[in-house]
Amino acid sequence: MLHLIFFEPRIPGNTGAAIRLSANTGAMLHLVDPLFDMEDAKLRRAGLDYHDLARTRVHATWERCLEAVPGRILAFTAHTPTLYTQVDWRTDDALLFGPEPTGLPEGILADARISARVRIPMVEGNRSLNLANSAAIGLYEAWRTLGFPGGR
Repeated sequence: MLHLIFFEPRIPGNTGAAIRLSANTGAMLHLVDPLFDMEDAKLRRAGLDYHDLARTRVHATWERCLEAVPGRILAFTAHTPTLYTQVDWRTDDALLFGPEPTGLPEGILADARISARVRIPMVEGNRSLNLANSAAIGLYEAWRTLGFPGGR
């Protein structure tokens, strides 16, 4: 099973969209505290009725999250030449994304568990994509290269 990690997400709507993404791909969604109120109306609205269908775990710390992720962790960042399409994806890989306003902190990017840094290409001069959109791009590429296990 693929894993999707949101490290300290700030926008409930993006996390709600990730819950829906998790439900529709079979990926495990890991959320690392601190978080917003998980009962937030924007989170509920974005996740629609998929909350019960998604596999979601909230972790109090980064270290606790690491304990729950069995495979490699690939960190999505703009600061690398390696594209997400150049990865030889494995079934237990985790796609790691940072908080919306800042991206992943250097301390997390330097963690020994990070197997690789990858990026999604964009037009020169642009800063970032929406977090939920980025997660969907990366997760669907990984799932596609694995043959969409569990999909129809």
